[in-house]
Amino acid sequence: MAKLWCLLSIITLLQVSKSVISRHEVTTPPLPILPLPSSSQLKWQERELIMFLHFGVNTFTDSEWGTGHENPAIFNPGELNANQWVNVAAEAGFSLMILTAKHHDGFCLWPSKYTDHSVASSPWKNGRGDVVQELVNAARAHEGIDVGLYLSPWDRHDKRYGHDLQYNEYYLAQLQELLNKYGSVREIWFDGAKGSNVPNMSYYFSDWFSMVKELQTSINIFSDAGPDVRWVGNEKGFAGSTCWSTINRTSLSIGNGSIVDYLNTGDSKGTDWLPAECDVSIREGWFWHKSESPKRLSVLLDIYYKSVGRNCVLLFNVPPNTTGLISENDVQRLKDFRGAIDTIFSTNLAESCFVRASSQRGGKDGDFGPENVLDGNHLWTYWAPKDEESEDNWIEFKCIDKLRFNVIRIQEAIGLGQRIKQHEVHVDGKKVAKGTTVGHKRLHRLEKGVVKGQIVRIKILKSRAVPLISSIGLHYDPFWHPNET
Repeated sequence: MAKLWCLLSIITLLQVSKSVISRHEVTTPPLPILPLPSSSQLKWQERELIMFLHFGVNTFTDSEWGTGHENPAIFNPGELNANQWVNVAAEAGFSLMILTAKHHDGFCLWPSKYTDHSVASSPWKNGRGDVVQELVNAARAHEGIDVGLYLSPWDRHDKRYGHDLQYNEYYLAQLQELLNKYGSVREIWFDGAKGSNVPNMSYYFSDWFSMVKELQTSINIFSDAGPDVRWVGNEKGFAGSTCWSTINRTSLSIGNGSIVDYLNTGDSKGTDWLPAECDVSIREGWFWHKSESPKRLSVLLDIYYKSVGRNCVLLFNVPPNTTGLISENDVQRLKDFRGAIDTIFSTNLAESCFVRASSQRGGKDGDFGPENVLDGNHLWTYWAPKDEESEDNWIEFKCIDKLRFNVIRIQEAIGLGQRIKQHEVHVDGKKVAKGTTVGHKRLHRLEKGVVKGQIVRIKILKSRAVPLISSIGLHYDPFWHPNET
């Protein structure tokens, strides 16, 4: 009897232990799919909007590319107010401002000790001014605004240009000057722009990039070839309708015009995480010109949908004028732009619907249910279907009343890699949109305008691995009228 009691006790303990273990089993997240973004790249992607400030002697000569022979005396922005720049940026939703510390003309907006072709030789503030410092101070005083810098590799003023060793030493000295003197810089901008019939010159980009990372570990380096952010391949602000954040860096080189299509689309088999930045100006030119006006709101919204809405960050140039202020008509256009974005995306109609999916990782008690796409976290909570169901994954919204919308937003949990290769959107069984990549954000502005329906189903047709969708939105854009001439 004693033996039987002992045996029953052991069985009971095992059952209790098994029950306790099962109650504490938690479904783990799926494995990431490489390559992955760094923390600074994720921060950059979440910005979505960045402001470019083209400012310098070109502002006063009504030109785009200076000659390098401009007299510094022409630079005299009597009302320059970097606080106005920062306030305009903040109100428009920009969290990073990149200043042309030196453009191709070689004129420096800070008093560099390596040249006299700078603000130190201008009448502005009697030669004691520093535009870079003014922007840094204004940004520090405004929470949420960071600073970036552009230092043109092409210098039409300095006599060392064309002599590889001497000029690269000069350029690197100025780079160290900027990154040591002005505190945290979040993005440094390099390009390969160069006019025809210029001296043959080799830029030591690898040396420059290594020095940048040594001086500021959290900085992102932009260029045609990264290493952190790539050019999108044009200056219209448009990404490809297919746009991967992944690409092969070994196929890239700075200033190579033959790779613009590859830059525009990225590569599903790319071994490097190198997302695209779309640069475009609010005006036709990059520097301020009295004869120009800002682009229409409809044009700016089109740019937004084809940049931010195609898995990119939009670098939007807003040039200060000769007084040193952002012009009032540009300020107003930015207010209109911000107001339109808020109007479109402040309400998510999907939040009023019931959501279900083809399957769920870990079952109904797991942490990867379809309700996660409505929780406001666009990175680390997400819907994940079962691993074994690589095809025919879908998520669906069923609404009591018919919804009226013309924009569909889909976002992936890119912290675990970019995955979706092909998808479709159906409303009440009718296909209304289709696309390839999603990435951080995909916006479908419906080609036929407003649709009305009760059941919205998003199908993931092809994916590099099990798809992870972090957020979905159904929105109404009152500015979109595709059926009107």
